[in-house]
Amino acid sequence: MSLWSRFSRWIKSIFGGAISALEDPRLILEQNIRELNDQVPKMNENIATVKANVMLLQKEVRRYEREIKDLTAKVKAGIQAGRDDIAEQYAVRLESVREALSRTSEQLKYASAAYDKALQVKKAFMREKERKIQEAKDALRAHERAKWQSKIADTLEQFEVAGVDATHDEMLNRLNEETARQEARMEMALDSIDTDAMRIEEDAQQIRAQELVKQFKLEMGVTDEGAEVEPRLEAPEEQAERGAKTIGKQRSQTE
Repeated sequence: MSLWSRFSRWIKSIFGGAISALEDPRLILEQNIRELNDQVPKMNENIATVKANVMLLQKEVRRYEREIKDLTAKVKAGIQAGRDDIAEQYAVRLESVREALSRTSEQLKYASAAYDKALQVKKAFMREKERKIQEAKDALRAHERAKWQSKIADTLEQFEVAGVDATHDEMLNRLNEETARQEARMEMALDSIDTDAMRIEEDAQQIRAQELVKQFKLEMGVTDEGAEVEPRLEAPEEQAERGAKTIGKQRSQTE
């Protein structure tokens, strides 16, 4: 390998790497999309030019065809009038117009073929353009997702580097231990109280309250259903016995 070739490779390796480093694939794809869209108006303009040429040639063909009919009629008229000299002039001109029509018809055939080819090229270009643009958009969306995932990964790595995970676990363990100690103190406090005695005391108070209510009901003549009880009529024997008891009690008090 010559010295110049080695030097050229060295230059390409340096500047090629620098150019690759400066290139942003996202920006290049966006630029490619813009360029593909910009080519559509230019292509339409070229197709319009080809179409205009076809239309001009068609007009020329129609004009030559009309002129040929007119000259043919004049040649025939000159012959019928016995004016061969005039007929010869028109005949020469008719021959020239026929040659022009032949050339124009040939040009029109190629122009029409070129126009049809241009339409096919545009159709293929539009199909390829849409495919490339869709590929570029998919790649750009994938690039954005990758950037977001990279940010999440960086955040998780920063958590681990900064010791956030370890601190988080340590604080959870400390809170759980403190909660367990408080619950244990509550259980010990409850165990130190004579709960059986407290329940017996509460039951005794409830029984006492029920007895008091019963006494009030008896005095008021109220049954458990809430209705007052009418005083029972005493029999004569019971009235005599109650009167004898009352007299005996009064005598004992007098003595």
